[in-house]
Amino acid sequence: MSEINPSHIMQVGLGFWGSKTLLSAVELGLFSILGEEGLPARRIAALLGLHRRAIPDFPDALVALNFLEREGNGEKARYKNTPETEMFLNRESPAYIGGMLEMANKRLYGFWGNLTEALRTGKPQNETKDGESLFDTLYADPELLEQFMNAMSGISMGNFMALANRFDFTAYKTLCDVGGATGQLCTIIAAQHEHLTCTSFDLAPVEPIAKRHIEAAGMSERVKTQVGDFFEDDLPKADVITMSMILHDWNLEQKQRLIKSAYDALPAGGAFVVIEAIIDDERRENAFGLLMSLNMLIEIGDAFDYTFADFKGWCEEAGFRRFERFVLAGPASAVVAFK
Repeated sequence: MSEINPSHIMQVGLGFWGSKTLLSAVELGLFSILGEEGLPARRIAALLGLHRRAIPDFPDALVALNFLEREGNGEKARYKNTPETEMFLNRESPAYIGGMLEMANKRLYGFWGNLTEALRTGKPQNETKDGESLFDTLYADPELLEQFMNAMSGISMGNFMALANRFDFTAYKTLCDVGGATGQLCTIIAAQHEHLTCTSFDLAPVEPIAKRHIEAAGMSERVKTQVGDFFEDDLPKADVITMSMILHDWNLEQKQRLIKSAYDALPAGGAFVVIEAIIDDERRENAFGLLMSLNMLIEIGDAFDYTFADFKGWCEEAGFRRFERFVLAGPASAVVAFK
């Protein structure tokens, strides 16, 4: 029998130390100022306005966490990005995903401090505690809404590119992305599959943001926007209906309503494609998906993430009969129901 020790307990229990160190580095823009050549610690402190006590502990902690590389020691040490942080956390990179971490730092980090209360009450721990609605707050503030949309775009890009490569779109001519946000899924799919025309369907405050992003991608001819509320309006008819990080925002009854709406909008042979951090059926392996479900408790209350078996059961009730699942980027999967 191998010797047992508390290292895993301590690593997870004090994991917020490393998490907040990374989040603060993103907030300060550290990874964006380093560039390929790197900088000495004193220059980093001057550019970011750091107290002398932060040096060298702050950059050295990021070295130990594998977010920075260091050349030399002491006064001559220079710090630079790792290949991953240069690509994903430098704001000048087209693959920047720091928007999600910026939002996590600004909003989620504090809310997660109330997880125990959420577990005991089943109630959200975000802006709603002050009588506000998360989505009402977002849609009432164009700047906050765009920040949220950009955060979602950063973490979704890899999933959308993987979907474009792995799902067979040859039999389909039209696609509608429900809750399409910036139109990112539509532009990526349309760019790779020139026979498709796509519609990004979302609420009115989102449309100007989506149109701007679609035009910037050079896809205005084949990607259109349509304004609507997916709980109040019929979904646009299309051969493929997609929902990315939509279903997990809602309770069971609302999930079932959205699935039925997708079924009604599809022709025979049409495909309903859902992208989420799908939890494994045994609920043992996809820790990110399970933690995301706890995040939905903190954000919404009765919203939750789910397994592939859950998805199939709900879709069978709506009339779907054939299903597929394939892994996308990281812990995310695409699950597909065919009509």
